[in-house]
Amino acid sequence: MTDQKVFHIYAKDRCIMHSIKEEEFDITWKTLKNMVGLMKTDYKPEDLTYEELLVKKEFKDASY
Repeated sequence: MTDQKVFHIYAKDRCIMHSIKEEEFDITWKTLKNMVGLMKTDYKPEDLTYEELLVKKEFKDASY
């Protein structure tokens, strides 16, 4: 069994990106925060939040 950390990113109450791998999260989060700050959208950087989840993966009787 392996544990994998993934992230979901929200703009206000809406999930806009899901299941982002831990190694990709930092750059994705920083890029998104900068984009929202620069572009004219209905969102502000303060509207962005994320949720961190620990996913357990279990492999049974794998043939490989």
